[in-house]
Amino acid sequence: MPNFALEKKAGGRVAGVDEVGRGPLAGPVVAAAVVFPSGVPRKLVKLLDDSKKLTPEQRSIAFVALRASGKAEIGVGAASVAEIVRLNILHASLLAMCR
Repeated sequence: MPNFALEKKAGGRVAGVDEVGRGPLAGPVVAAAVVFPSGVPRKLVKLLDDSKKLTPEQRSIAFVALRASGKAEIGVGAASVAEIVRLNILHASLLAMCR
């Protein structure tokens, strides 16, 4: 479970980014980011570990809790199959994260 010690020491915003779609042979790569202005509400810390360890229901609960916190900025970006072919999967993933 994350403890956010480094983020607390830095005193700034806390951001988490994850992507999906790097493994499949077809389809876009999609990235999402969540940013908190300062710190992460305690009740959310347990939910914010590794999304792959969460069940679909737990992910839905985490999303609702993030939205309800009123502090989270949420963004989603994608890179198309054509961009993956042109750039390679790593650079397409980074592009999706930037978007």
